[in-house]
Amino acid sequence: MDLRNIAIIAHVDHGKTTLVDELLKQSGAFRENQAVAERALDSSDLERERGITILAKATSVEWGDVRVNIVDTPGHADFGGEVERILSMVDGVVLLVDAAEGPMPQTKFVTSKALALGLRPIVVLNKVDKPAAEPDRALDEVFDMFVGLGADDDQLDFPILYASGLGGWADTELDGPRADMHALFDLILAHVPAPRVVAQREAPFRMLATTLSADPFLGRILTGRVESGRLRAGETLKALGRDGKKVEQFRVSKILAFRGLAHQPIEMAEAGDIVTLSGMGKATVADTLCALEVETPIPAQPIDPPTISVTFGINDSPLAGREGAKVQSRVIRERLMKEAESNVAIRVSDTPGGEAFDVAGRGELQMGVLIENMRREGFELAISRPRVLFRDEGGQRLEPIEEVTIDVDDDYTGPVIEKLTGPRQGELVEMKPAGAGKTRIVAHVPSRGLIGYHGEFLTDTRGTGVLNRVFHGWTPYKGHIPGRRAGVLISMESGTSVAYALFNLEDRGRMFIGAQEPVYEGMIIGEHTRENDLDVNPLKGKKLTNVRASGKDDAVALTPPSRLSLEAAISYIDDDELVEITPKAIRLRKRFLDPHERKRQARAAG
Repeated sequence: MDLRNIAIIAHVDHGKTTLVDELLKQSGAFRENQAVAERALDSSDLERERGITILAKATSVEWGDVRVNIVDTPGHADFGGEVERILSMVDGVVLLVDAAEGPMPQTKFVTSKALALGLRPIVVLNKVDKPAAEPDRALDEVFDMFVGLGADDDQLDFPILYASGLGGWADTELDGPRADMHALFDLILAHVPAPRVVAQREAPFRMLATTLSADPFLGRILTGRVESGRLRAGETLKALGRDGKKVEQFRVSKILAFRGLAHQPIEMAEAGDIVTLSGMGKATVADTLCALEVETPIPAQPIDPPTISVTFGINDSPLAGREGAKVQSRVIRERLMKEAESNVAIRVSDTPGGEAFDVAGRGELQMGVLIENMRREGFELAISRPRVLFRDEGGQRLEPIEEVTIDVDDDYTGPVIEKLTGPRQGELVEMKPAGAGKTRIVAHVPSRGLIGYHGEFLTDTRGTGVLNRVFHGWTPYKGHIPGRRAGVLISMESGTSVAYALFNLEDRGRMFIGAQEPVYEGMIIGEHTRENDLDVNPLKGKKLTNVRASGKDDAVALTPPSRLSLEAAISYIDDDELVEITPKAIRLRKRFLDPHERKRQARAAG
């Protein structure tokens, strides 16, 4: 059967997975009465809850006598390690752009990877039926983006479709019939070249592993595109690392291929197809699986280096071990090493004491997803504030800088620009109207300046602003950037919080906890209204007397506490603070729980 391999790339929430749902339905991949979940490729609970694609997933549909392998890629730059590997498997890309928002930072990031590989994109302007859609403006911005990314003449001569993934239609004209997805299928077959494998079918078998996963029955499985040759189950292969050294030799126990949403066994894998192999014990992502006579590995795409580091440690608070089952450093290390094995964008190293581990990655979202997964698996952890990783080149210290794109109401542009370009050392690149009373601001800001900024940004814009960021490059070190300005309220007692005490503390700042919650000495229970930290007693109850007076026994009405999300908590803490993560709670605490030790450390730090 004739083959086409394509990837669908887009910014977060521009409709990739919904579009794939429609392609599967209209190609006949589902039975008429088959029950299929919405966003079928978002397989994990975390992906469904957050509405984002975290792991790349493949599927296939048949259109006429052509099989189309479709890969749904992550839209966020923090998962760029997935994007870079996946694009090496395909021969074309469908670039999905929201007709109202236009190309966003993550769109630019993923598109730059596709253009660098020489892929010729198909541009689909999605959600053109939205009231705020401006497809002509979005199309002009896409063309400008391609020019800015150095696209060649063939890539600039891209075909265009207007679509609504939710409505289930795509047309070559904006005022087309809006009936089905036939126009997109036809364009994929006409525009995307078939894999160039005619001369490779008789060559020795070679395949570059791009994704790693585990199956409860098959064990370790690797997915990739067959570059050359044929393979049958039961044959023996070897794995070569990126440096050409032999990793292992193994017998292929099973070959699986994507057929609709199912992973089905096939008898033989041929050059050009995307398949999954099982039977290996050590081979991992970016290794070349090949016949025994092959000596040269397939070149793997270079992965952008990590830009931030977070320390994962054991939870040593007084509440440790009450809510999670996995608390030992040995178990935490095994889980992190397993993650680093399948995720090439993450690096794990031991700290000198051996009780904690430095995990370097691409961004706070990637770290947040890893921590949330571990939390749901029953782990208890203590997480440090993210630290930016620096480079030294030619005796000069370089730091990562990010391109920040902000859509904000016109009334709030002043505070946003002041915060970014003032203490956070950002540089304003562009500012233009975005329609509907909004302004789009583009700035280059050091990664250090963005840690902890999102909460301030939502406050400054009254929750109406949208901030997107993507790694831009490296720049000379910009000097000191101040951290969080507000101090915190620290519990000086251990026990259960009392409503009366919290009510009397509300004048001191906003609370992170409510009544009848466990607290301990050194735990952060709120944010102070001033810059200094303050020790408080959340256990202090009301004094009881025999004298009754009108109004003295009124019920206490507490202001609802500010519950920090996982990513918000990690970016909120200061260098001398930790986030305590358990399956049931997210707590903030001082690194040193003893008040005398905290004061001694503060004096030592000046």
